[in-house]
Amino acid sequence: MNTSDLLEQLLRGGQGSMSQQGGGGMAQGGLGDLGGLLGGLLGGGGGGGAGAGAGGMGGLGGLLGGLLGGGSPMGGSPQSRSGGGTNYAALASLGMMAFQAYQSWQRSQASQQQAPQQAMRTVDMLAGPEVEEHSHAILRALIAAAKADGRFDDAEKQMINAEIARHTDDPQLQQWLDEEVAKPLDPVDVAQSATEPGMAAEMYLASVMLVDDQQDAERSYLDELAAALNIDPDLQVHLEQQARGGAA
Repeated sequence: MNTSDLLEQLLRGGQGSMSQQGGGGMAQGGLGDLGGLLGGLLGGGGGGGAGAGAGGMGGLGGLLGGLLGGGSPMGGSPQSRSGGGTNYAALASLGMMAFQAYQSWQRSQASQQQAPQQAMRTVDMLAGPEVEEHSHAILRALIAAAKADGRFDDAEKQMINAEIARHTDDPQLQQWLDEEVAKPLDPVDVAQSATEPGMAAEMYLASVMLVDDQQDAERSYLDELAAALNIDPDLQVHLEQQARGGAA
């Protein structure tokens, strides 16, 4: 399976969708429904675009689109790496954002004279199979986060499967995606994909960027996911600040 290529296409599609919408409109209920997720990220006609949620949070495609255009909230340009003929600039941007939040958290830990934490390895620092492993976990987190509002029906399942099929002809990957779409929402199960702190931070960051955390169900899901990922509560705050496009 080549999850990295598919995820990069989804993220870049979100950037294109934002451009077509002139910066993106207000998504109905945020980007909490699965149709809104792929409808917005892929530039399709699904419910909701990759726009701002009710809390003023930028959509995933929009924030990463800004980074791809050199608009990193922390300055600088995203690293990109090539593999299999694909330039993973959008995926690298997500890793950079997670790492920036982690660095801010480390500085706050140092100011409180707490012990320094182990260095975090995010996807922008990796290559080869490790990029694929991170991509797999991030895509799983995105699919789960899109279910967090509790509204998910057969029509949305069919739409998301059709949209994904447009971007991959890998039957193994399609089967895995079908299974993820069909699963009941379980943050503990989602968190099992995180095998290292960098991956956990990326999964949580992507989830926060996708949902409307002003809604009770989605806020509860994010808190449960952070706990299942063993993310320090202070780091959780920094990741959420980074997701909103502000200095963490």
